[in-house]
Amino acid sequence: ILNRTIQWVQNYDFASQAQQQPQSQRIEEQKYDSTLKWPADKVRDTFINYFSQKCQHQFMKSSPVVPVDDPTLLFTNAGMNQFKPIFLGQLTDDDPLSKLRRACNSQKCIRAGGKHNDLDDVGKDTYHHTFFEMLGNWSFGDYFKKEAIEMAWDLLVNVYGLQPSRMYATYFGGNASTGLEPDEEARQLWLQYLPESRVLPFDMKDNFWEMGETGPCGPCTEIHYDRLDTGRDASALVNMDDASVIEIWNLVFIQFNRNDDGSLQLLPNKHVDTGMGFERITSILQDVDSNYDTDVFLPILDEIQRKTKCATPYQGKVGGDDVTGFDMAYRVVADHIRTLTFAVTDGAAPGNQGRDHVVRRICRRGVRFGKKLGGEIGFFKDLVDVVITQMSGFFPELAKKQEIVKSIIEKEERLFSRTLNNGEKRFKFEVDRLRQQGKAEIDGRVACTLYTTFGFPIDLTVLMAEEQGMTVNLDAYHAEMQKEQEKSAKRGNDRVEFATLGDNERVYLQNHNVQETDDSFKYNWRDIECNVVAIFDSNRRTF
Repeated sequence: ILNRTIQWVQNYDFASQAQQQPQSQRIEEQKYDSTLKWPADKVRDTFINYFSQKCQHQFMKSSPVVPVDDPTLLFTNAGMNQFKPIFLGQLTDDDPLSKLRRACNSQKCIRAGGKHNDLDDVGKDTYHHTFFEMLGNWSFGDYFKKEAIEMAWDLLVNVYGLQPSRMYATYFGGNASTGLEPDEEARQLWLQYLPESRVLPFDMKDNFWEMGETGPCGPCTEIHYDRLDTGRDASALVNMDDASVIEIWNLVFIQFNRNDDGSLQLLPNKHVDTGMGFERITSILQDVDSNYDTDVFLPILDEIQRKTKCATPYQGKVGGDDVTGFDMAYRVVADHIRTLTFAVTDGAAPGNQGRDHVVRRICRRGVRFGKKLGGEIGFFKDLVDVVITQMSGFFPELAKKQEIVKSIIEKEERLFSRTLNNGEKRFKFEVDRLRQQGKAEIDGRVACTLYTTFGFPIDLTVLMAEEQGMTVNLDAYHAEMQKEQEKSAKRGNDRVEFATLGDNERVYLQNHNVQETDDSFKYNWRDIECNVVAIFDSNRRTF
């Protein structure tokens, strides 16, 4: 933890954080090289300008996707994460955040693993992502429901130019078991803008936000938009997981505290926490069917086709229409290379535990789906370049770590490629054997072998099984993995750990012109002379 903290401090761009007002000026002067009316960069900049300049919010730089001081999170998964100390009342008077009353930003987020996990859904549809940006504005004891709804409506309708006739608002409809009344205040505010038929009540699952088992919480109101300009009544499709009627903005009104006994207590200071999906609002403003059809993703999808030499370009097909599975593969690779570029830049790396294991799973999924498109070893890390070209204008930290990120991804790519072909052969053998027996469920022992011997994460095995119209016995898999872990722990008691050099250390040596050790002499049993050119301290991870 200490090493990660030191690394984060060394990499953190304090100068940009201290010069937040000039950032807004830079945004205002930005020129957009695009034929689109709403290129992605303009969408983001317009949001930040609206709140920082018109509504007097302080622009706050995105926090890293690898949380520095929050052990409860694998990754930063919402814009409010860096403001949790405010909501929880954990600030001292001398903390800079204690003076903050209004804030806005575009937060880089990863939802893969933990409570919020979209990893299994990526590629199957056109709107789930493991990495995304969350546009947000916050009030800390300043304005509340009236102003939050007014500003949201003004930005969406009068600035972005969305059609009010295609908008729907939801509000908390109350909960009898907890004694919570419907949020009539939010309902009445929305009735100033929308007809009653498009102001809809929902339950606690959809319209009551809680940070955790205890702590700040409150009702929320969501804004949904109908992608189809047909004049239809789409109220029945709101919150029904329909790709044509999507949630674009969630306004959370933090007014309660959940106590240890489950009771709710009104907070002395009420807060507003909003989040709008950057990719979603961009797709709506560009009037396309999905996030992957925007200029956020199209350059990456084009580069994937070039690097894999796939004869078929991305066509946006899903489900049964995607007969070859190529379009799902395109979406998985595009999403995963974005996630990896940001995660590794901010300090994560492929590994076997916790956050790093999630990074490894994402990397291996990307490599496997890229291979489906025809990608050869090395194609995946080369996609880092187009991501950084796309994103480093707003996230300059990406360009500073470009070569390190590519090196780390390439190492994992090559490591997995050694077993990928054999693993796929073993998987095909099992599929053919089961079909001959008239079965459609892959045994947990086989799934365990695919992981322990060939490095296939279980979610990848499940996806491959789905491609074949099969399932995996997950209960049996977890039982087999438990046995393997027990065996590994027993073997580990007698194991001696040796110091190993990571990619950061290798890049350091290369930059200091330290040549790789000539280890050819290990095959000759005789004394040799050598020079010590560097000493590595494995405890401090320094030379």
